[in-house]
Amino acid sequence: MNDEIQIEIDLSSQQMTVFLQDDQLLCYPVSTATNGAGEKLNSECTPRGEHRVAEKIGGGEAINSVFVARMPTGEIYSEEFARNEAQRDWILTRIIWLDGCEPGRNQGGDLDTKRRYIYIHGTPDTTAMRTPGSRGCVRMKNADIIELFDKIEVGTRVTIVE
Repeated sequence: MNDEIQIEIDLSSQQMTVFLQDDQLLCYPVSTATNGAGEKLNSECTPRGEHRVAEKIGGGEAINSVFVARMPTGEIYSEEFARNEAQRDWILTRIIWLDGCEPGRNQGGDLDTKRRYIYIHGTPDTTAMRTPGSRGCVRMKNADIIELFDKIEVGTRVTIVE
């Protein structure tokens, strides 16, 4: 596990801060759940508390690659393509799958972050950041998710706070 790099996602400011080695910081605007904070299955809320990166998916895929069920579909997102698929919840470019670390809060039963398929992932670059809009996941601009994906490892700590 990488104890030197840590991620904090602040739901109130819709901002991610990445604490790197040597006291360096990266800050990214994000978009979390429209329904706010919460841990229950099917709530479409963003879970709070301590998490870790369970899996990194999509390394090497093209920017704007479309994912369904964590698999690249071979499609590349574009505004024209999206007009024909208006109802899709776009998961693009990279996926960082989170796993809760707090039994009874975000780990286990109907509170389990990983079983809820909560990711940090790319989204269309036209998606508003710093405004809640997801169905529970943490959305990022595509260039930002690539940069983050390349800097972290499986096991990196992720704290989600209100």
